[in-house]
Amino acid sequence: MQVHYTESKREDAESSIERPKNIDKPRAFTVWRKSSMGFQGTDGFSVYDDSGRLAFRVDNYSRRQKYLTKEIVLMDGAGKPLLCLRPRIMSLRDRWNAYEVTECRKKQPNSKLFSMRRYSMLQNVDKAEVSLAKLEDDNKAKLVPGFRTEGCFEKRSCKIYNCNGEDVAQISRKTTSNASVLLGNDVFSLVIRPGFDSKLVMAFVIVLDRIR
Repeated sequence: MQVHYTESKREDAESSIERPKNIDKPRAFTVWRKSSMGFQGTDGFSVYDDSGRLAFRVDNYSRRQKYLTKEIVLMDGAGKPLLCLRPRIMSLRDRWNAYEVTECRKKQPNSKLFSMRRYSMLQNVDKAEVSLAKLEDDNKAKLVPGFRTEGCFEKRSCKIYNCNGEDVAQISRKTTSNASVLLGNDVFSLVIRPGFDSKLVMAFVIVLDRIR
């Protein structure tokens, strides 16, 4: 699986990653793989911060064949669209592209935020690679190593690393407050290290869920 991150109006992809100010500790989220407006037969996500507030959400989408899926929209807790994810139909590695909301309004959007795919065509390979795009003088993007994932998302046990080998985010099974009960896979923990855009990391999680 491979992710390509591009940004057409900034010098490079790393500069486009939102780096929150005055945050010196990891941010913990509880991810519930169910829409807050759920309907039977559909999927979605509800993501809560450590204060119990709804931070992100993905409303209902159908878990059907990729070629029948138009797009998935990641929103903040209030329902404001943040970015949209679209599958690339003719892809042996289940590639998905992410776009700014304004680009999604176009029939053929141009500037991708990132492109994500399996590391391998083999279904049992859980690794992912992330390539960031750095704009050259001719305004064309050159791909450079960015992130990789290790572990198994389906078992809710994986990490995202940057190109220096530092862990950026961790996905793990969720327990009750007294750690006495291990919850099912539909509820899991997402911990994001300081200095990394939680919106992008959550977008990676959505794609991982779609291509697993």
